[in-house]
Amino acid sequence: MAFKSLTPGAMLCPVPAVMVSCASEKDRPNIITIAWAGTVCSQPPMVSVTVRKERFSHHILMDSGEFVVNLVGEGQLRAMDYCGVKSGRDEDKFAACGLTQTKVAELQYAPAIAECPLYLACKTEQVLELGSHDLFLGRIVGMGVQEELLDANGRIDLQKAKLVAYSHGVYQSLGPALGFFGYSVAAPEVLERRMKELNK
Repeated sequence: MAFKSLTPGAMLCPVPAVMVSCASEKDRPNIITIAWAGTVCSQPPMVSVTVRKERFSHHILMDSGEFVVNLVGEGQLRAMDYCGVKSGRDEDKFAACGLTQTKVAELQYAPAIAECPLYLACKTEQVLELGSHDLFLGRIVGMGVQEELLDANGRIDLQKAKLVAYSHGVYQSLGPALGFFGYSVAAPEVLERRMKELNK
């Protein structure tokens, strides 16, 4: 097959679809939908989110130096989309979407979203001006997970969370597991057992 050359663009797909909650001493809690978020380091655990300067949440993130990345399941999808098309300048998005603020012990201002399956509490380590977006590099200082997502051994079962992804303007469910880290070299009996466990 031959490739057709295209104008360079941000076409990394799919990506996580998350709601970032923030607040500051001067600003009430707000939610911004972010599709450009990612893991950048495991020790210490760090993530990045990118935000346009003109977005209402940008100055809140700059002022507070903290934010919460809330993972989104299918049950929060409509709220996530709404928070991406409406501005916190005009309304309280927590109230508009019927979402609940939850205090995060490690942060001073930013709450987590109680309805989301899992949250990452972050303190900003660095802000990089990139062009259309600024990148906020956040150190993960706390995490919370809904208790029903923990199995008998205390491991997180993200299949139950029904997380969603964003792929070039479209939200999609993740679907059944197709493999696991190292599956290409797993023994046949291990492969069979693990795939059954993942897709039970």
